[in-house]
Amino acid sequence: MNRNSVPDKPQKFSPIKESFVMKMQFLPFLGLLVLLFTFSSVPVSAQMLDRTDSRAQTTFSPGSWKTWKKLGTVRPRPVSELKVGQNLALGCETLDRDYIYWETYRDYVAPLGIRKIRLQAGWAKTEQKPGEYDFAWLDAVIDDALAQGLEIWLETDYGNPIYPGGGDWDLGAGFPVSEEGLAAWDRWIEQLALRYRGKVRDWAMWNEPDISGVYAHGKKKTPEEIAQFNIRTAEIIKRIIPDARIGALSLATNNPKFTKACLDVFQREGKMELFTWLIYHGYALNPDTSYENVQALQKLADSYPHRLILWQGENGCPSEVAHKFALSHHPWSELTQAKWDARRMLGDLGHDVVSSIFTICDFDHKGREINRKGLLKINDKKTLAKVKLAYYTVQNIASLFDQTLTRQKEFPCTFTELEPEKAALRPEEAKMANGIPSVTWFAFRDAERGEDLLVFWDGRRIPSESNELRRVQVTLPGKNLKEPVLVDVVSGRIYEVPRETMTRTGDTLTIREIPVYDAPLILTEKQRVR
Repeated sequence: MNRNSVPDKPQKFSPIKESFVMKMQFLPFLGLLVLLFTFSSVPVSAQMLDRTDSRAQTTFSPGSWKTWKKLGTVRPRPVSELKVGQNLALGCETLDRDYIYWETYRDYVAPLGIRKIRLQAGWAKTEQKPGEYDFAWLDAVIDDALAQGLEIWLETDYGNPIYPGGGDWDLGAGFPVSEEGLAAWDRWIEQLALRYRGKVRDWAMWNEPDISGVYAHGKKKTPEEIAQFNIRTAEIIKRIIPDARIGALSLATNNPKFTKACLDVFQREGKMELFTWLIYHGYALNPDTSYENVQALQKLADSYPHRLILWQGENGCPSEVAHKFALSHHPWSELTQAKWDARRMLGDLGHDVVSSIFTICDFDHKGREINRKGLLKINDKKTLAKVKLAYYTVQNIASLFDQTLTRQKEFPCTFTELEPEKAALRPEEAKMANGIPSVTWFAFRDAERGEDLLVFWDGRRIPSESNELRRVQVTLPGKNLKEPVLVDVVSGRIYEVPRETMTRTGDTLTIREIPVYDAPLILTEKQRVR
């Protein structure tokens, strides 16, 4: 989780009386049939989803200087239609602490189009009496998710205060430290792995062990302690599930120096090969400013014989001003949330990083404020208020980006500013941009279909309420762009590129007066999106 406030004392979990599993035990037969139908393998409600072409309302228009014919909108692709893998994941967190309930949003997960979901296992919720494990709540979630065609990425956290020295149950908690607490932790991980062997292959370590200060119940953990605890946990999982794929560290930051100190312990102990991924978080008001550290992490990963794959394990933006949590005290809106999420996801994919969006649904920290980073807005933790713009934006990305696309590291593309006065930054903006180009772009190719996809945006500023455009000229390979279209990622709207703006010289295509703004746009072949 992202720097959430930690309650003053553990709450009494109410998973049993609140979960739909236990409710089913007390319903008459007719009610049971209704619930079984509701939790069938294909979500049947998701009543708030807008499935029209105008589902995502923004003021974006490609520009008044040319006639841009609108062709339609990106068609959502639910999980049931995915034929290949993705480098995307979706956060379905905090069920372990009852900050939100699975049944509140479960019908909206598969239609989003991201197959892998992040869950937190919840030791304190499962073992409320020493030696008695009640997995009913987690069984119900995992079994329902698998029935919908989803894949589970399961996090092992947090601690359990029923054991002296067993750690605490929320973000910022100290690791188990006592002999009794560590032995109980080992049993918990063993029970967890045994329970979900054959159902869960992908795992993650204790969430954000590096946070400190107001968010930490215990003392600040050292890289040595974090790495050793990761090794201890991963070895138990691997013993029971030899083909398990485990993400290491799950750090709150993307700090290369701290990460190196952790990885050096893995290398020294000969345990690097326990892990598949290196997971980091790292929030920033301007998501594009994160990639200097991300590139340093990639070089760091390259420096070890067993290279870990980078996974951005948790990032998302609020849809309104927040007074707590990451990215607080900034006037966010649903539009700027959608822009931020799109830039983070596509920036990650453009750097060959697995990207996780945080989170499917708002969740309620009792006694504090609702965390509004969800793609779905809640009235309270049992009822939905609406589907946010960002849901449809993420849905567009999930529909267009999968593992049929390979990033093109060598792609001769140039952008030329046609309105340099609009592209100019004030001195304070230039300082914050720290060398980010006026147009950030990444190219992808579907080799089998012979189709290219170019995504681009102005990433120098924090996403804004304005959809003001400026004109640029782009020159790129045109062999795989016979009928190019422009896609606005936030709204999903598709526009035909005006023929009078295009010039072809051999295999090179130049498009004059194409728009750019602070959210991603895509140039690709018409048949890819229609």
